[in-house]
Amino acid sequence: MTNQSRSSTPPVKLIPLGGLGEIGLNMMVVEYEDTIVLIDAGLMFPEEEMFGIDIVIPDFSYLRDHLNKLKALIVTHGHEDHIGAIPFLVQEFPIAIYGTSFTLALIKEKLVEHNLLGKVSLHKIEPKIPFLIDPFVIEPFRVCHSIPDGVGLIISTPVGVIVHSGDFKIDHTPIDGKPLDFARLSTYAEKGVLLLLSDSTNVEREGYTLSEKDVGKTFRDIFQTAPGRIIIAVFASNIHRIQQAVYTARQFGRKILFHGKSIQTNVRLAEELGYLEVLPEDKISLKDLPFMPDHRVVIITTGSQGEPMSALTRIAFDDHKWIKLKKGDTVILSSKFIPGNERTIHNVINNLYRRGARVIYESVEAIHVSGHAHREELKWLIGLVRPKFFIPIHGEYRHLVKHCELAKEMGIPQENCFLVEDGDVVSLWEDWAVVSSKISSGRVFVDGKGVGDVGGPVLRDRKHLAEDGLVIVSLVIDQEYRGILSGPDVFSRGFISDEMSSDIIYCAQCLTLEIFDRYLEQGITPDTGEIQREIRKELKKFFLKILGRRPLIYPIIMEV
Repeated sequence: MTNQSRSSTPPVKLIPLGGLGEIGLNMMVVEYEDTIVLIDAGLMFPEEEMFGIDIVIPDFSYLRDHLNKLKALIVTHGHEDHIGAIPFLVQEFPIAIYGTSFTLALIKEKLVEHNLLGKVSLHKIEPKIPFLIDPFVIEPFRVCHSIPDGVGLIISTPVGVIVHSGDFKIDHTPIDGKPLDFARLSTYAEKGVLLLLSDSTNVEREGYTLSEKDVGKTFRDIFQTAPGRIIIAVFASNIHRIQQAVYTARQFGRKILFHGKSIQTNVRLAEELGYLEVLPEDKISLKDLPFMPDHRVVIITTGSQGEPMSALTRIAFDDHKWIKLKKGDTVILSSKFIPGNERTIHNVINNLYRRGARVIYESVEAIHVSGHAHREELKWLIGLVRPKFFIPIHGEYRHLVKHCELAKEMGIPQENCFLVEDGDVVSLWEDWAVVSSKISSGRVFVDGKGVGDVGGPVLRDRKHLAEDGLVIVSLVIDQEYRGILSGPDVFSRGFISDEMSSDIIYCAQCLTLEIFDRYLEQGITPDTGEIQREIRKELKKFFLKILGRRPLIYPIIMEV
């Protein structure tokens, strides 16, 4: 294709709005002329410095600016980093949503919870059955992951075929008997694939991901030697892990208590759709627990990440109303420690040990396997698909860099590997691709019912408060003569102890009075804003000199 024909032929544009440069927040725009299709709409959980933030979602500004083009959202699977932003998306955009059975069931629960179900249409998709969102023909293909019903996408576009891997691993012995569909990928590879978008999460890990069935072997070893109750903490979406726990409990004559709202909801949905097989006689309720012998009980719950309100955390800190740990209990944390959660999880583990439990987690037993492909599997996908162009997705920046390097090792030319971040616009023609521009993108903070109303300045203040505390100076001045009628009163929170406060506060009061005296001596009548700035400046210097601390200083001046 010549440069002239490139300029006259519309490209397909790919624009990541999230997920390229961080773990989570996955959202990809696929655009051709007057059509935009979204792939996934995920959230990210707040990082350590995001004080008070509940969740983080992608910035939808680009979608608002191109509202008339927005046709559909296709969801690859039901993890929060792929569906968590859907309620916020649907509030603004009444978009058609496409997903597999279990994925749609999870989305429907979210929409019901937010009273949004009537605003969208839900469309079930199935592997190997193409569907049309003009001009795109999209064929889902089966992948293995740590949640049922995950798919990748083969997207036939006017310029060529794009393969989106979704989150995947290669498991030749999956629990549900449905391995990744090598055949469909091979068929399209023979015809020619223009672009591969591939999951980068585990690119730093050598070799192959272990099979989910390996966890079942570990479960059996633990069950064989556990004298008392067994408590298993898992992600509520990991239905295959829950199924293995059910099979093992049944094998050893134990009954199962599913505990926690998200576990109970996901188990119910998975049972209804046939993704989980639990017999009525396998289950007990919380009221049955006191009457069951310990060696016949398994409790499956959430809390493997040390979430403050989870059942496992409350059990660990002896704050659970119904479940109290005993010596002889075994607690299994059957998940990976998500980076950033280590300290919280370790606190939970330490407290579980204090209560006499035996605790098993990933670093001491093979109790978890990843749902993401390791390096050899990533190389296999590149080798099978043989794309002309390559873009790593789903990962922090270092993951994307290493995945690009891996693609080059697999024979893709350096100029055909694109290291793309959120907001980059990739323009794609039949034989040419380029990062053509950059659009406004970013993160939107959700705090309670507020969406996007908390930004950088508020977070900086929260960080300041958390690290240094707060000092409030309150006084009343005469509006006409500018003299002090009441105060100054000085209050502090999170700044100094009660034992130290009286002397320090008295000095702060005196310093505030001195500021007013200086104005009187000079015959100046300052306005309220000037007085506030001067109080803030002088107290800042004072606290730094005396205590080496920098509290947030907030003067309040009332005029009467």
